[in-house]
Amino acid sequence: MPTITTKDGVEIFFKDWGSGQPIVFSHGWPLSADDWDTQMIFFANHGYRVIAHDRRGHGRSSQVSDGHDMDHYADDLAAVTAHLDLKNAIHVGHSTGGGEVVHYIARHGESRVAKAAILSAVPPLMVQTAANPGGLPKSVFDDLQKQLAASRTGFYRDVASGPFYGYNRPGAKPSEAVIQNWWRQGMMGGAKAHYDGIVAFSQTDFTEDLKKISVPVLVMHGDDDQIVPYADSGPLSAKLLKSGTLKTYKGFPHGMPTTHAETINADLLAFFKA
Repeated sequence: MPTITTKDGVEIFFKDWGSGQPIVFSHGWPLSADDWDTQMIFFANHGYRVIAHDRRGHGRSSQVSDGHDMDHYADDLAAVTAHLDLKNAIHVGHSTGGGEVVHYIARHGESRVAKAAILSAVPPLMVQTAANPGGLPKSVFDDLQKQLAASRTGFYRDVASGPFYGYNRPGAKPSEAVIQNWWRQGMMGGAKAHYDGIVAFSQTDFTEDLKKISVPVLVMHGDDDQIVPYADSGPLSAKLLKSGTLKTYKGFPHGMPTTHAETINADLLAFFKA
């Protein structure tokens, strides 16, 4: 399997298919590069080089006990881009991966980056604070950690079959295959990484990161996102970016790259080509 080893000794697994302008995909919690399969095939067929890695502690990467924070996530992504010597790259991040992309660009600069897209992403800040009154109470995320620690296998089944893809909405038609694939990816990773990752995605404040970014960024968010609520995420990120464009999807769930892949892929392609 293709891997790189980070400066703190973590093996990061990655996929690298095709040739052309590189698109680098950063996955959501607690998944893996496999969550981008539909997008990677689509964009490879459109003449792009597509790359996706498993975040540390996730998928096929090392199940280390520490470093499960946005600084390490961004540095690991930088290590992958440097190892592959990527130039003029487009970065695409979903959910936690959207935070990873934003922090990577702000922390490591734009010399290798052409554009970015963040989908259903966690920035600017998920947790409720005095400065972020619209956020979710910390108790919500504490409860997620409790559920994970009690029964990760049951918890992941509940997330995938319910709010992640909007399968708990009236009239929804759950896909057993999609639910099982989400569960499979989650269970491939490490419980400690996923437990700590809840703090990383919910309590990292990306406000200053967003302000630093000058490359064009497409902010894509469904207004029925039950994981990262729309009002306190997508619109706020788009306003903080120097060159941000908000695209809102009526009724789309958090997992819209899977449930509405045709629409999402077409809109990403149009943005990449513009």
